[in-house]
Amino acid sequence: MARLFLAILAAASLLGQSQQIDLPGNSTWLDTGIDVKAGDLLRFEAQGSLKYADATQSAGPEGIPRSWKDLMRVLPLNDLGRGALLGRVGDSAAARPFLIGAKRESRALVAGRLFLGLNHPAGSNPEGSFNVTVTLAGNAGDAAKTFSGTLPPITEKELAQIPRRVVDKDQNPGDRVNFLILGTEEQVKSALTSVGWVTVDRSVRDSILRGALGSLSKQAYLTMPMSELMVFGRAQDYGWAMSDPIKTVMARHHFRIWKAPFQVGDLTLWVGAGTHDIGFDRDQRTGGVTHKIDPETDKEREFIGESLRQSGQVVKIDYVTPADTVTKAKTAHGQEFFSDGRIMVVYLTPQSNNAATAFSDYFCSVLKQNNPDGEDLGACDQWLQTPGKSDLKLSAIGNQYRLLVVPGIMNTCVSDNPAFAVGRKVLAEKYGLTAELLSVPNNSSESNAREIAGFIADKMKNDTRKFIVIGYSKGTPDLQTALALSPALKDSIAAFISVAGASGGSPIADSLPMQLDAWMGKVRDKGGCKGDLAEGFKSLKKDTRQRFLSAYPHPAVPTYSLASITSRERVPKTAAQTYMMLSAWDPQNDGQLLRMDQVIPESKFLGAVWSDHLNVALNMQAKFPRAALLESLLRFVLDDLARAR
Repeated sequence: MARLFLAILAAASLLGQSQQIDLPGNSTWLDTGIDVKAGDLLRFEAQGSLKYADATQSAGPEGIPRSWKDLMRVLPLNDLGRGALLGRVGDSAAARPFLIGAKRESRALVAGRLFLGLNHPAGSNPEGSFNVTVTLAGNAGDAAKTFSGTLPPITEKELAQIPRRVVDKDQNPGDRVNFLILGTEEQVKSALTSVGWVTVDRSVRDSILRGALGSLSKQAYLTMPMSELMVFGRAQDYGWAMSDPIKTVMARHHFRIWKAPFQVGDLTLWVGAGTHDIGFDRDQRTGGVTHKIDPETDKEREFIGESLRQSGQVVKIDYVTPADTVTKAKTAHGQEFFSDGRIMVVYLTPQSNNAATAFSDYFCSVLKQNNPDGEDLGACDQWLQTPGKSDLKLSAIGNQYRLLVVPGIMNTCVSDNPAFAVGRKVLAEKYGLTAELLSVPNNSSESNAREIAGFIADKMKNDTRKFIVIGYSKGTPDLQTALALSPALKDSIAAFISVAGASGGSPIADSLPMQLDAWMGKVRDKGGCKGDLAEGFKSLKKDTRQRFLSAYPHPAVPTYSLASITSRERVPKTAAQTYMMLSAWDPQNDGQLLRMDQVIPESKFLGAVWSDHLNVALNMQAKFPRAALLESLLRFVLDDLARAR
């Protein structure tokens, strides 16, 4: 007990202390001597400059904007400027660098030693240096959440159902199955993308499309299609890769995963086979050229596991050894490989907040029994990804709370078509509910956050009822930012609902800046738009939103996420082009956002509706039960809050 007390005192004494570190321009990764714990809140501030011999301008901590010529350089983080100040926790090859820039505040996802580095190729020797101040702004405390439940083991029965090796279309045996992941599809995608893995294109068409998008945004393109290999009698569900862009053709970390046709306990099982391409070799069957793999395949297994651990979403890594394990064999191309025979088992944090089925019952019941939209919209299963029942007993809605909707970007440009207009009117007229719309301008999320906080504070002066707030599209990050920058706001907000919210940003905002600028110029010419659209769209970039989530990983109030997705058959002409573009990343998107980017971390997930991004909240002359959706969201949250009291 005394030792624990002393440890607590030591940690408390470090809180708020700063350390000054000089980072010379010829540095690779500098050991700061600072050990951090998962959940520690770190604050960075940097100043100084670097001068590269071939550059006309000096690089500050944010780096030099990359030109077309500069795309040919291989950098630790290829979508950032050359010379940018980076950090990472840990010194393993899988430790994921992150941008520090001139200023950053974020929580450590994993424990380890803190390193500082520069975003330039190995061997660079610019003149100058950065002076970096690192402050422990908050101890891990409640931020370091640990899993205390039980995890189902991989038994012999389950191992017997998993093939030991993949096969090609001619049934030639290839790579060994060397790792398993337990977690939902969304969890797997989230964990992998957060640490730099990218989905590999399924076809040459996707490769060309995503490569073109990357060129348009001056971002390096990382992936190329993988050949299809078989497990469980079918080709891989996903291929993932991590590599430097120019080396992609000859060298990359990569793996394939297949969703198993059975579960382990109540967890989804993914079966994986990973190898490290280290160059080219001759295919001993055909005489053609193929990738050469590192024969010590256990190295890639460990790299995959360590990279997943860096996401902060892994609760356990274990190993199993099948009785008929493979320790030495040849790939389908004739290359020999070796292994200790173990299969790594990675457990992602089990989901306890999926309420999609429960919410579907509310939606289906409201649609059938109340039909607030006032027209025949058919069965509820055509509007929801998760089916539901329609026999819930629906009571009157009380007015102990108020409803506030914060719409998305460009809402002032279409003021004649406000978000959830019919639904808000029905709630006010039928139940006497105060249901308001705060039409924020097209400014940054930080600017809109101040406006939201001021609006709510002003309303609370004459009415002490708390708000249930709904963020639609960019309204979600605007509200997230408001709660983060104005902590007192949580005393005025009972719950936060995100509908098709851009919590994780959008590849559209990243990949099409020139097209967006041209489009926004046309909209501006029509007048009526308020704010700075360019600043508004910057708030939707994925790196901007991920940096925010890194600094504020835990919702301040009870939070709920509802996603929207469409399909090639359902997507309207107005969203067809952006849907196709986003499908190169993930077909589960709504034409503006990927489904996984619409889910706020640690929120209660309410499932997904079948709709394109705009039609879910705005009357785009296409049928959709918006009023039923709004009423069912409110009913679900009211009951959920009551159960929590």
